[in-house]
Amino acid sequence: MNAMKNKVQLIGHVGQEPEIKSFDGGKKVANITIATNDFYINDKGDKVEQTEWHRVTAWGKTAEIIEKYVTKGKEVAIDGKLTHRSYEDKDGTKRYVTEVVVNDILLLGK
Repeated sequence: MNAMKNKVQLIGHVGQEPEIKSFDGGKKVANITIATNDFYINDKGDKVEQTEWHRVTAWGKTAEIIEKYVTKGKEVAIDGKLTHRSYEDKDGTKRYVTEVVVNDILLLGK
């Protein structure tokens, strides 16, 4: 049952080119956004598409895979965990971020 705690699985399309940062010692982090689509029928009987955007962060070898193979528009499946963090921007305003930290990524499509 422990494996089911804080688990996120998404299949969607990458919304922008990956942002890659390298740190001392060669460690890398990749940041991307993934769009997922869902459909529902509204009160008038019309089919409505709803798009959700997800911030995604990957570290180490997974970040290197994203750097080499992932581009804007690529369909991917990710497995990870949901995290929350905060920071102060350059103006001193506290900002809050919710993101998915990737454990595994699967490249889909062509």
